[in-house]
Amino acid sequence: MRYSEEFIEKVRAANNIEDIISGYVKLQRKGSSYMGLCPFHNEKTPSFSVHPGRQTYHCFGCGASGDVFNFIMEYDRMSFQEAIVSLANRAGIAVPENDVTEEQKKAASEKIRLLNIQKDAAMFYYYKLHSQEGKVAVKYLTDRGLSAETIKHFGLGYTGKSGSGLYAYLKKKGHSDRDLKESGLFTFNEAKNTMQEKFWNRVMFPIMDINRKVIGFGGRVFGDAKPKYLNSPETKLFDKSRNLYGLHIARSSREKYMIICEGYMDVITLHQAGFTNAVASLGTALTSQQAALLHRYTKDICLMYDSDEAGVKAALRAVPLLRSAGLNAKIVDLKPYKDPDEFIKAKGSEGLAERIKKAENGFMFEIRILYESYDMSDPQAVSDFYHEAARKLLTFSDEIERNSYASSVSRMYNIAPEVLKRQLGKLAMQGIRSEETPQMAERPGKKKDKTYDRAEKILLSWICQKPETIEMVREYIGSEDFSEGLNRIMADNLFKMYEEKRFNPVAVLNLFEETNEKSDAAAIIEGSLIPEREEDFNKAIKEVMLSVKSASLERKIENLPVSDMAAFQKVMAEKKNLEEMRKLIGG
Repeated sequence: MRYSEEFIEKVRAANNIEDIISGYVKLQRKGSSYMGLCPFHNEKTPSFSVHPGRQTYHCFGCGASGDVFNFIMEYDRMSFQEAIVSLANRAGIAVPENDVTEEQKKAASEKIRLLNIQKDAAMFYYYKLHSQEGKVAVKYLTDRGLSAETIKHFGLGYTGKSGSGLYAYLKKKGHSDRDLKESGLFTFNEAKNTMQEKFWNRVMFPIMDINRKVIGFGGRVFGDAKPKYLNSPETKLFDKSRNLYGLHIARSSREKYMIICEGYMDVITLHQAGFTNAVASLGTALTSQQAALLHRYTKDICLMYDSDEAGVKAALRAVPLLRSAGLNAKIVDLKPYKDPDEFIKAKGSEGLAERIKKAENGFMFEIRILYESYDMSDPQAVSDFYHEAARKLLTFSDEIERNSYASSVSRMYNIAPEVLKRQLGKLAMQGIRSEETPQMAERPGKKKDKTYDRAEKILLSWICQKPETIEMVREYIGSEDFSEGLNRIMADNLFKMYEEKRFNPVAVLNLFEETNEKSDAAAIIEGSLIPEREEDFNKAIKEVMLSVKSASLERKIENLPVSDMAAFQKVMAEKKNLEEMRKLIGG
């Protein structure tokens, strides 16, 4: 059972793709489309294109493509049905109850069960912390300066020294082994058919989503065991690259900016000191997905990483990533103290507030660190620094913004403004920011298309972009000439829609529920550029048609039963007529 075509189109029409994607990606207009950095792979040059007219997106770098449903499916890890419901709710459209499928009910039920397991585990760890066995953990937390109120506010817990008892506790709560295997809390030993708890001898930090639901845990070990911090593995609930510790509280802060720090204890210490707008990435470097998540709540970020070399490197990685997500980053200098905890203990909340006011602009921080890496007593090093600074300035696509920073760099580092301006012009002419040539890119790990499959995709793409070409195509080629699978399904529906005078290529995406299939179909719609000159296009499409028809006949021959001579002769007659067709269409 699926949602009706009418309902899907109603939801699509109510959710403009530019509005949706701009909440995740910083977009800039380029002609009739918008460009930005792809949220599905790391890149420095924008190759992610959004087309409001067609209501589709396409990345020329990794090949990710789709409509508004596909974007939500890929980014928020939803099924097609879940994406429809999510976008319907966003637009205030009621979802018909009779359109709720058994698959949806099953998925929703599983998610609720997994959330209940995480909630019950959090309660178990919390009880354990406040038991006799948990005194050692309480002492550790209080020695770190946390109050009982703060410990309760963040739901901190303890596993116990041996990490036993959780399985029995959750079984008593009625949870099945099947769900417990999916929870990320246990390692299943198939040989012994036993469950081993993943966390033991650790202080536990429940990780919550923005709706304050526990989706995973971080654990800080006692003693010298490795790793020092251990996170839940990725599950159907938890993806560390798409969540931020503390965001469930920070999103409601009255402050207009957010603080990004390194770990759980930094966040908790800052919140206790009154900085309730602090968050942390979950054991990894800041990701583009986390930056996009922050963009929903603020435009201003203060990076408060440790003041050591590792912290500086982390800030240098984060600044351009935040900038590409449309966020303004500043760097808080904690020296001579190592981290927020040390600083607050020494200077208090008021002292940290002053440091935040004096935070350094993110780009100027990059330039300063670059400057400090050169020996400025060496003329060649001076020249190298100026050239590298110019290259960094060129990353600003907005001319006003670029000129503003260029003026600051000129003034601060004694570069003549006119010299810097000329250098920027030279670099631009050299194509340092040249964009990738648009083409039908293949997704990573995907095998190279066969020649006939490539020809079919090009033909379908041109039909989508220039539907009147069907008049010429259908004279020689029918949908049965396309290979079975995605190409055939698309051809069937495009030909049918054209005949019924309701041509809408994007609606074809509704036929596919798997993310990869929807993305591949969208790549066909977006993929191949049409030759600009009419005579070039006419020649090209005839060659593609011949390739498709020839491959179709070859497949028919390969699949013919040996004993069916009549069918064989029919196909051979078609193949013989192929040459005549070549002459008729001027190929």
